[in-house]
Amino acid sequence: MVETQVSYEESDKPLRENKLNELSGTEWIKFTKSWFVHRPEPRGDQKIRHPASFPESLVREFVLFFTKKGQLVVDPFLGTGSTLVASLEADRAGVGFEIVDKYAEISRKRVEDVLNGKRGRTLLTGEKVPWADVIHANSNNISKIWKEKGFPQADYCITSPPYWNQLKRNHIRQKDRVEKGLDTVYSSDSADIGNIDDYREFLREMKLIFDEVYKVTKPNGYLTVITNNVFFEGRMYPLAFDTVSTLSQEPNAWVPKDEKVWLQDDKALLPLGVLSAWVGNRHHQYCLIFRKEIS
Repeated sequence: MVETQVSYEESDKPLRENKLNELSGTEWIKFTKSWFVHRPEPRGDQKIRHPASFPESLVREFVLFFTKKGQLVVDPFLGTGSTLVASLEADRAGVGFEIVDKYAEISRKRVEDVLNGKRGRTLLTGEKVPWADVIHANSNNISKIWKEKGFPQADYCITSPPYWNQLKRNHIRQKDRVEKGLDTVYSSDSADIGNIDDYREFLREMKLIFDEVYKVTKPNGYLTVITNNVFFEGRMYPLAFDTVSTLSQEPNAWVPKDEKVWLQDDKALLPLGVLSAWVGNRHHQYCLIFRKEIS
């Protein structure tokens, strides 16, 4: 038996180039688990103004998996800027579209704080922080605005659209916000898809926005949509499942790849339907993963 000698230089090389991210094999495998528990830090006064914000710490985990440093992340439902904050702190660039002016302004302020180093956090590398742009506009014009701005193709999109009309109703979980004088709805703007009453019309309008995202995303780029099913007027509407079906339709069909379930085991249980009828305490979110695949 002849023993083959392998030099240090040869053995130290990676077996295969990582085309997607900069994670190790172990980190990659851990992220592919279909469910996860994420307990974000309590939100500050500025961020809590938005009635349906999601934590940048969660966004950051997805950004680290689906992009490399210096790549571009887009969010068509920016809200108060969690996606851009997470992207900048991970040394990625970001473009966010927000239809409500006051939330766009909060996003700009938060982005400026990161770029100016005012949040006291250390970036992942010592390299120059990438750029970010907050655009106050309707997301159904993304491709037109993108071309006018001269942005390069996006590498990844992560976003959380309105959960249909869920925030238009007074809800027991919003009681604390009402008492504090905080927003419980996105806006009163008729162009805001969160104000659409008809469920099927909402799905159609949401599809048009993700068509726009598709147009500005590079081939093989990924999309993550954080959403959930909703309970309304005595029945469940399978919004998460219908989102998969709707976005995978032609034209501009996103290919569904998988789902990750975010378990929210830190949420309080509420007495929903006690002694009367079944109403579940929904303590999870669906993180739906798609890819732009062109044959």
